[in-house]
Amino acid sequence: MLRHHPWVFSGAVADVLGDPEPGDTVDLLSAGGNFLARGAYSSQSQIRVRIWTWDESESVDEDFFKRRLDAAIEQREKTPALSKSTGVRLVHAESDLLPGLIVDRYDHWAVIQVLSWGVERWRETITRLLLDCLPISGVYERSDVDVRRLEGLSERSGVLAGEAPPDLVEIGENGLRFWVDLRGGHKTGFYLDQRANRMIVRELSYGREVLDCFCYTGGFTASALAGGAGAVTAVDASAEALDLARKNVLLNQFSEERVNFLEGDVFQVLRRFRDMDRSFDMVVLDPPKFASNAAQVDKAARGYKDINLLALKLLRPGGILVTFSCSGGIDADLFQRIVAAAALDARADTQIIQRLNQGPDHPVLLSFPEGAYLKGLVLVKK
Repeated sequence: MLRHHPWVFSGAVADVLGDPEPGDTVDLLSAGGNFLARGAYSSQSQIRVRIWTWDESESVDEDFFKRRLDAAIEQREKTPALSKSTGVRLVHAESDLLPGLIVDRYDHWAVIQVLSWGVERWRETITRLLLDCLPISGVYERSDVDVRRLEGLSERSGVLAGEAPPDLVEIGENGLRFWVDLRGGHKTGFYLDQRANRMIVRELSYGREVLDCFCYTGGFTASALAGGAGAVTAVDASAEALDLARKNVLLNQFSEERVNFLEGDVFQVLRRFRDMDRSFDMVVLDPPKFASNAAQVDKAARGYKDINLLALKLLRPGGILVTFSCSGGIDADLFQRIVAAAALDARADTQIIQRLNQGPDHPVLLSFPEGAYLKGLVLVKK
């Protein structure tokens, strides 16, 4: 508590006075009865209270949420790196002092995720405030995520206010254009956290033959093509994602002949390429989350090691591996050790030339290191 971490776990609560309902605002007191913080109560989650404020004089009301939303949105508007993008994360939950709330803007629509009882209680107020402070046509909810079950909340998605978004919404990002499926796409439709890293891949791709693994809707594929890649092999297990990736390649007027779209399990595809003696100048690994909690870390580590080992075997000398983990249970140090073990088994001497993380619209509160979930490495094979 004294370090201003925004979560209070059930084991840290000695007693609950009264009978608060889920989502109620409660005060946290020390053993001596002194005020510590004010937060949202949850009776089911192991995170018993998520902190709204450490200031005893600050009430949690509509004005409170307006101030927090205004501050988060203004911060993005003043960030130069976001000025060329019409797809931006406006609220990053705990790191924007609004625990349990995600707000992403895609052109004229806001997409929100409600991940805690506290935000659930204020959902209508937050929706109204977003319509008031943003030039948007509607607010769409994508609270169809497993984490809600830990709070005792059911999954939910649909229009909250204003107009329903079309089947696909077009956004701009650093001179590229992408179709986004707000209704059924991963997360809220697009991996906004990889914006800066897509630019890095773009800058490194000139003249290279690129293998884009877990390509989803083609963010890294289009970026590599924009950077002058000679050819890209884009692999994903989802036929629907590959179809949208193809649409995004064409949207940016790249020749489809420069891309081989391949549907399949990435692990199996990489093994098949290894057995065929295929090789590439660049491999991008952007897998889904392998570990959702600490209990899954060992299994996830084996998966990360396996996939990085295979990728390194496919790299030509001087080739570049851009590899990521978005698993919260795998921190940056552990991820580097896993990749180093993979390189050792692959008998590949490699150099780290850059460390990667999430973009500036996904800030990390210093007192909440859990917010630094995305980590990556750019490696050169010697």
